[in-house]
Amino acid sequence: MDEMDIKILRLLQQDCTRPVADIGKEVGLSTTPCWRRVQKLEESGVIQRRVAILDAQQVNAGVTIFVSIKTDKHSLAWLEKFHSVVADFPEVVEFYRMSGEIDYLLRVAVPDIAAYDAFYKKLIARIDIAKVSSAFAMEQIKYTTALPLQFAIPAGTTKHERAEA
Repeated sequence: MDEMDIKILRLLQQDCTRPVADIGKEVGLSTTPCWRRVQKLEESGVIQRRVAILDAQQVNAGVTIFVSIKTDKHSLAWLEKFHSVVADFPEVVEFYRMSGEIDYLLRVAVPDIAAYDAFYKKLIARIDIAKVSSAFAMEQIKYTTALPLQFAIPAGTTKHERAEA
């Protein structure tokens, strides 16, 4: 990955529907070399997929709840079952195993408190959890799916080394 790839990725993170010719023009490449770079980024897994980002309010999923989970079960069997159970819930839009005081953090998107209560009851009916704590987001201050790209090229590498990578 080099600086040109970073420029392309920045533009794609803003709008992945832009024509490759427009992206190439903005970064200083003709269409074919730009398309080859995009294909290479997809093949290498840097670009995992292209998606539409929806307005949560307009699809009636505008209430965000951060769910902290502690467990006293630390067997592989429980972990696999828990992962499988959580993966079955479309309301769970993010799911992390954590270090520190809590074991797991979920971000849940639902239309209202009643929908969250229904989700919670289904979750605890399917898996034994020691402690669940929910925090409702009052206001979304910042939300982005764009990753910071200043870390993509290790500091101290030369342009030649980056081009070979």
